Amino acid sequence: MGSTFGTLFRLSTWGESHGGGVGVVVDGCPPRLELDESDVQPQLDRRRPGQSVLTTPRQETDTVRILSGTFEGRTLGTPILLAVDNKDARPSAYESFKDVYRPSHADFTYDAKYGIRNWQGGGRASARETVGRVAAGAIAEKILALASGVSIVSYVKRVADTEACIHFKEEGVDGALDPLKLTRRKVDQTPVRCPDLKAAEEMIQVIDEARRDGDSVGGIIETVVRNVPPGLGEPVFDRLEADLAKAMLSLPATKGFEIGSGFEGTRLRGSEHNDPYIRRRGRIGTKTNFSGGVQGGISNGEPIHFRVAFKPTATIRKPQQTVDDTGKRRTLEARGRHDPCVLPRAVPLVEAMTALVLVDHWLRQTSREEAVRRIEGDRA
Repeated sequence: MGSTFGTLFRLSTWGESHGGGVGVVVDGCPPRLELDESDVQPQLDRRRPGQSVLTTPRQETDTVRILSGTFEGRTLGTPILLAVDNKDARPSAYESFKDVYRPSHADFTYDAKYGIRNWQGGGRASARETVGRVAAGAIAEKILALASGVSIVSYVKRVADTEACIHFKEEGVDGALDPLKLTRRKVDQTPVRCPDLKAAEEMIQVIDEARRDGDSVGGIIETVVRNVPPGLGEPVFDRLEADLAKAMLSLPATKGFEIGSGFEGTRLRGSEHNDPYIRRRGRIGTKTNFSGGVQGGISNGEPIHFRVAFKPTATIRKPQQTVDDTGKRRTLEARGRHDPCVLPRAVPLVEAMTALVLVDHWLRQTSREEAVRRIEGDRA
């Protein structure tokens, strides 16, 4: 099912939307890391449903339990199992269209691949699966923060046609918020998770209008990662930006990824787009950061920044034409609970997947550096 992610820091998520629960098994976490549920719960609280009228009304506390891999508040180096019970599952809400293929969902494709599917809320295809990713990401974030002070902040950049005025200095937009100064506290001050308060008000109106109309909207989440050490990433196939792209596009409802200048960089000449090297505070850096902190597939020590596009939520209340599993034409009027816009709750998902990619590459790099030290030590 492709439910495992990572090389040295590996996670396998489990569970279905309306089953007994969801969670994750984390393998490869270093031993002796102080860890308990309080390290994980805050990010799950940001992801959970029912936070406002902008999200699904499903009521889940998403209380996490660590069932293995720790002893006396520290990790053992063995697999860590984190579990979250489903408290507000309503599988009967999907009974009436269990044989109907919902437009832009995974119903038909799962049938085509496996010949069987869980029609109760989409099963594994539901965004409820991401609970495990967020839990594992919280562990990864703690390791990165302790190791090198890495800070990851994501925020809603755009909803439909409403865009926040958040720009990097090389983009030269007057009055823009500086992404490098944003904190999660600033991001969370509005339910839409946009730190531009004026734009946030407009975004809320756009989402609420779509909700009342039985429809949905999409948008863009931007992420900034500070204090990334240089040297993370592997040349050729495991380039850092390639792994970030895979991680982001593995999230439900994602449709696009761009790093640094992204597609807009194609409008510039090389003389405008190149990032000149300079010496800054005793180390080598770059004057601009059109590369988004990654060059040759390897981090260069500058902030990593990228954007992820999310489509409008596929489940809507408006009647839609479709077919059932026999090919007979049907009119679908969706029931159940859904987000009119996934972006506010997707912010911690993007942060989690970012942390998981970075911690995996950090472990790979530190393992390599330790091997070199031992080899050179033996030679000495």
